[in-house]
Amino acid sequence: MATLKRGSKGADIKRLQRALKELGFDPGGVDGNFGGGTEAAVMAFQRSEGLLADGIAGPRTLRALGLAKKKDVWPNTIPGVTLQAVSQMFPFTPLGNIEENLPPVCEALTKTELTDKPMVLMALATIRAETESFEPVAEGRSRFNTSPNGHPFDLYDNRRDLGNQGPPDGERFRGRGYIQLTGRFNYERYGKALGLGKKLLTQPELASDPQIAGMLLAGFLKDKERQIKEALLEGDLRTARRLVNGGSHGLDRFTDAYRRGDAVI
Repeated sequence: MATLKRGSKGADIKRLQRALKELGFDPGGVDGNFGGGTEAAVMAFQRSEGLLADGIAGPRTLRALGLAKKKDVWPNTIPGVTLQAVSQMFPFTPLGNIEENLPPVCEALTKTELTDKPMVLMALATIRAETESFEPVAEGRSRFNTSPNGHPFDLYDNRRDLGNQGPPDGERFRGRGYIQLTGRFNYERYGKALGLGKKLLTQPELASDPQIAGMLLAGFLKDKERQIKEALLEGDLRTARRLVNGGSHGLDRFTDAYRRGDAVI
């Protein structure tokens, strides 16, 4: 069953309306027309199920209603994520860097079912904000991570919020990859999530490997998918950026990339 939204008509809408009504979310009639009543009923059902309340009956909503199966087609923007399109999102980045690093990012997004347009744009705009070179780089020293007379990344060494336990944790678990994964806690958590066991703790430089960096980006975004989509639904790019970065660092690049991508993908 295809994604159903306001303005849609036909037998699939009738099935949707019947399912909503049977579950106690009355769309106001079973007439095959997706109008305001059906949209409101879909949103109420989505909130009840902890789904993104956008009023659109997409794959997750249809599955929850028993109207779609796991194998049904998931929205897929990846075929449109071409070198030409992404180069317009990264106007200052060498094409070779994009050509080399885009495939593992797309592969990771596909594996984690983050192939709908908002999340694809979120991923690419995040890369632009974190590493405009489109390479999974390691964080450099700055006044925010290194004190005037201290050793590299000493201001990270005792950051309990990052799970760091003192020197040399600051430098060892500094930001890496497309998402700039930072801190012992995150290296351990996402290493386990990716099936790497403790490899990221013993070999933290692996976070800068393109394949692993792609999966770390996708995994991090997947964890915050609903919150990110709620922010994007409201057009609130600042909040979407903060959910990943914790602040507004790189917001100008993030916003520029997202808007460029929205126009070309």
